[in-house]
Amino acid sequence: MTTQLTRAAGPVETEPVKTASPPARTPRRTGPWTPWLYLLPALAVLGGLLVYPVYQLGLISFLEYTQAQVSGGEPTSFQGLGNYTALFTDPQFRQVLLATVLFAAACVVTTLAVGCSLAVLLTRVRALPRLLLMLAALGAWATPAVTGSTVWVFLFDPDFGPVNRLLGLGDFSWTYGRYSAFALVLLEVVWCSFPFVMVTVYAGIRAIPSEILEAAALDGASQWRIWRSVMAPVLRPVLVVVTIQSIIWDFKLFTQIYVMTNGGGIAGQNLVLNVYAYQKAFASSQYSLGSAIGVVMLLILLAVTLVYLRLLRRQGEEP
Repeated sequence: MTTQLTRAAGPVETEPVKTASPPARTPRRTGPWTPWLYLLPALAVLGGLLVYPVYQLGLISFLEYTQAQVSGGEPTSFQGLGNYTALFTDPQFRQVLLATVLFAAACVVTTLAVGCSLAVLLTRVRALPRLLLMLAALGAWATPAVTGSTVWVFLFDPDFGPVNRLLGLGDFSWTYGRYSAFALVLLEVVWCSFPFVMVTVYAGIRAIPSEILEAAALDGASQWRIWRSVMAPVLRPVLVVVTIQSIIWDFKLFTQIYVMTNGGGIAGQNLVLNVYAYQKAFASSQYSLGSAIGVVMLLILLAVTLVYLRLLRRQGEEP
């Protein structure tokens, strides 16, 4: 009888059992010094590796510090801005500074042109040629600067190098003339630097949606037009990074110039600032002048880095 009444009345609705929910966690409030606490270990390492050497570099640049002071034969004296005055009134320093800026600019422009062109080529070839080109580029990138410079000197040697034989140049010496020596060093610098640009720009191109490139091709745009109007604006942050890093690397070039021109060329015709500072500090024992050159290079590269950071911040503010 009870079963029949239950069936007639229909299913009995039961209220869901309410379970106690855990209390909501309130986010921890971090103070303004919390990020600096996380950065403290890295800042301590950088401080030990950078701050103290830069301090010593700047200190020596204001002193009279030659071999006599190093050996203890004469006391160290404070010169103030005397070293910088002697440096900027030296015609050779101004010539070396101008040569460094022009040579670094040529290296950066050529490296970007070669790296970007090969990055676009990687998107047009099949898997096997792409793999071979990547392996060859990474091999050039991984080659030490001293080894690569020595190999290039042998390739362009007037007596035993195969390049002069292939070009029919006879006993032409690439390192004898000023501009030919700079051109030879430029080729080696581009050879060992373009893989970084190529790989970075290639990764940026692969991140561009294929629909955009297909739409530009359907509209009849040429490859140069697609690169200039479509790829370059999208890749602008990547291009800024590789440009600034190339400027820093090429401006402080030392190994290639020193090895390939035998310390700066005939009568110092192929000197750049890094090699010039080395000659002043260690070949002439004028450590104060060498330190002053180092400070000038540091300030120039610091200005380039600040411009780089400003460009990144400006790009971050764009909608």
